[in-house]
Amino acid sequence: MTEIPGADSVPAELYQAFTRYEAAVVANDLDHLDAAFAPGEATMRGDAAGLLVGHEAISAFRGTRGGVAPRVIERVEHRALGPDVALLVSVSRYDAGGTGLQTQVWQRVEGTWLITAAHVTPRAAALDRRIWRTVGDPLYQGAWEGPLAGLTVAVKDLFAIKGYRIGAGNPTYLDGARPEPSTAPAVSDLLRGGASLRGIARTDEFAYSVAGDNPHYGTPPNEALPGALPGGSSSGPASAVATGQAEIGLATDTAGSVRVPASYQGLWGLRTTHGLVPRQGMLPLAQSFDTVGWLTRDGGTLQRVADWCLSYDGSESTESVYGASDQDLPWRFAVPTELLAVVEADTRAAFDRFLAALAGRPDAPRVDQVSIGDPEEFLAAFRTVQAAEAWRNDGPWVREHPGALGPAVAERFRSAARMTDEDEAAARAALAPLGDRVRRLVGDAVLLLPTAPGPAPLRTSGGERVDAVRTATLQLTTPAAVAGLPALSAPLLTVGSLLGPAPVGVCLVSSADTDIALVRLARRLARAVAPDHATAPTGGTT
Repeated sequence: MTEIPGADSVPAELYQAFTRYEAAVVANDLDHLDAAFAPGEATMRGDAAGLLVGHEAISAFRGTRGGVAPRVIERVEHRALGPDVALLVSVSRYDAGGTGLQTQVWQRVEGTWLITAAHVTPRAAALDRRIWRTVGDPLYQGAWEGPLAGLTVAVKDLFAIKGYRIGAGNPTYLDGARPEPSTAPAVSDLLRGGASLRGIARTDEFAYSVAGDNPHYGTPPNEALPGALPGGSSSGPASAVATGQAEIGLATDTAGSVRVPASYQGLWGLRTTHGLVPRQGMLPLAQSFDTVGWLTRDGGTLQRVADWCLSYDGSESTESVYGASDQDLPWRFAVPTELLAVVEADTRAAFDRFLAALAGRPDAPRVDQVSIGDPEEFLAAFRTVQAAEAWRNDGPWVREHPGALGPAVAERFRSAARMTDEDEAAARAALAPLGDRVRRLVGDAVLLLPTAPGPAPLRTSGGERVDAVRTATLQLTTPAAVAGLPALSAPLLTVGSLLGPAPVGVCLVSSADTDIALVRLARRLARAVAPDHATAPTGGTT
């Protein structure tokens, strides 16, 4: 590396440490980068995605980042902060255009200069392709007036938008798709309410995942927990909303694809009653469970969306649910004990604190423990029917395009191809009484449980860890899907993680067609526990 302008003001040993570090950044030399940061829990690194505290958290994040684009340091400024402590601010210029800024505090530790704090301001990005397939400002203007005026929507890449192709999270599928002749009603309803289309957001391939990673386009960032998975398959809309690039995420939920990213990123997410919102113009995964849902940063916005899209005045094609949803749900909750056994210890502790805070309020609701049955029963039957329907929907395309899918989704389709008619019939027979069991539980109460077993896993987590989290997550999410009921995740728990304090959602499940009332109830619940800092929400609660 040639001498950098301003380098003559930097002590020689510090300058050498800085240039070695910069060379390691460009080469993505993880071992040297780890060694350049001071060990311990006090070391910090921040950027536009958030703050990482502790050497271990920084190391975990760096393993997912990959190398930076080619660049040179064109200027460096040095200020001595004290004996053996210095501030370096450097300007980087990228070969492809644009500049960035690195701010670092270096400290001499046992004779070696190490970074104890760093902040990176990257070059401006016109489009984050991990989040967006295509985007505008807006991409499509909605009605100039209406209850959703001023809001923007990130639409999951499964919905038809006139003149655009559906990509389903796979570039080969996108290449072979034709432009859609009309827009899906679920999109049109939002536009007629005054919202504008911000863009088409990424999805996990064919929506057959709850992790949020995409091997073709990259993993969308987790705004609430940098370095962690964003949650899927509605990862793109969730990240767009969490990062402030849209106010509404239009998504789908088959086995938790709205609820899981909401939990991982501190969002509000509503899975609507099965069949309530029209699914025309929506690429299916498994029709027996697929439903439309929305993601927002706060409960007030979610209420506006639900009130409009599910009311007489809102949708041209949705039968109004005013009636059941016009009446408040009972201030009574039922906690399924078998599902609590699935969650991680820290999440269980946070949920217990949440219940204790709720019980301490003057208007404390009634909370009962109930039995829902073996979670594995729900999951086994659900997975079989889901797989059979997914293969009918997408199997022919998968056969014709070998090698087009990422490894994880490809393996799920291979398993789906092995399902027999007898397997499916037996699973459907098992689903009926399971669904009836859940519907009975919500007859006079609302189910209450953690949305996910714990915080979002690290993006560096191995396959076994991700598979274990996936199984536990589906055990929590499938009962509502099996029963076809509305389910809402609200950001009401905070749990410690390697990457720092992490959001975990609290899920409410109510009887069919009470979606609007469910949002009202969740907002009341959030207000009831808002003063309690032990379970302080990471998102808005209004």
